[in-house]
Amino acid sequence: MEASEKLTLYLEENHEQFIQNWRDKSVISENDLYKEEVIRNGRQMYQLVKKAIKEPLTEEEITMLANKTAQERVQANVNISEFVYNVNTGRSEVVKWVWKSGIPSKELQPFIDQINDLFDQFSYLAVRKYTQIKEQQLEEKELYINQTHKERLTILGQMSSSFVHEFRNPLTSVIGFTRLLQNELPDHPYLEIMRHELDQLNYRISQFLHVSRKELIESKREEVNLSFLLQELVEFLYPSLLDGDVVIHLDIDPSISLFANKDELRQVCLNLIINSIDALQQMKDKVRTIEVVCLEKGNVMELSITNNGPKIGEDSIHAIFEPFFTTKDLGTGIGLYICKKLIEKHDGEIYCISNEEQTSFILRMPAKKIEHEKSS
Repeated sequence: MEASEKLTLYLEENHEQFIQNWRDKSVISENDLYKEEVIRNGRQMYQLVKKAIKEPLTEEEITMLANKTAQERVQANVNISEFVYNVNTGRSEVVKWVWKSGIPSKELQPFIDQINDLFDQFSYLAVRKYTQIKEQQLEEKELYINQTHKERLTILGQMSSSFVHEFRNPLTSVIGFTRLLQNELPDHPYLEIMRHELDQLNYRISQFLHVSRKELIESKREEVNLSFLLQELVEFLYPSLLDGDVVIHLDIDPSISLFANKDELRQVCLNLIINSIDALQQMKDKVRTIEVVCLEKGNVMELSITNNGPKIGEDSIHAIFEPFFTTKDLGTGIGLYICKKLIEKHDGEIYCISNEEQTSFILRMPAKKIEHEKSS
């Protein structure tokens, strides 16, 4: 009798003992919905081992069992490490029984190699299938989350559009009459404050208008000088800076300009400075300062808006640019989201760095250097 026949007969005779030994050493969770299938799969694997000793197995035979096992492991929601451990336990038991067969070791070695190859291939195919299924589930969940997120934005957009149209008409009238009153009463102390607050309200409404669009519409771009833009902003925000007891310092290279939409860039800088003013109101015992620095690094403009206010926590800093996330009691959570979208639309990036001493919002965008003509 050939060695393969002797070994196959020996394994058939000890089939139940092998299964019992393997089952005693295996890790099978009580909550496993497929715990009975685990044993059936072990029996099928044992049959494949006996068949592999007689003749080469096709990849399809191994793949069928590997895929079935992987799908069951996913549905059972059991850690894949249990499966790998049980497979290796089965391998060890089979090899141990083979060595006990009484067949000379020289004749056994080729069969041991075949058995190891079978288990290696089975483990690889099962884990690969398991990983594919898990990745597909994650993609489906991510797709669901993204779809839900888009639906939420759409609903907010519809609400925002309705709100904007209902609110903007009377607001425009009030702004117009305020300017007429300023022309008639240029020295009236309260009209400038009213105009400033109405402009701020109009700006906040514009934020909702941006969110109401599925995509930020392409708009006209022009050459924008950062120094002029930020100086205008500081003048516009002077009442807010004064009221918040905030000192602002500008360090802007006057030769830097951007090819951008001026209104959108202004909105980003305005939002970041207003956020800084708000954050500084939490500081009671030191001078409240905002540092605005703009430099050119290669072909990139880097603008940083830094305040010496409280640190943004690690659990918040990675989420502050997400829509609806806010740390303010009455915040909408859309300001920084809009800033991020507008900067990305201009092929730039925005990020935040925060520690106990200061918090910086940093914008990086393609720069355009202004060449000043020399007087002759």
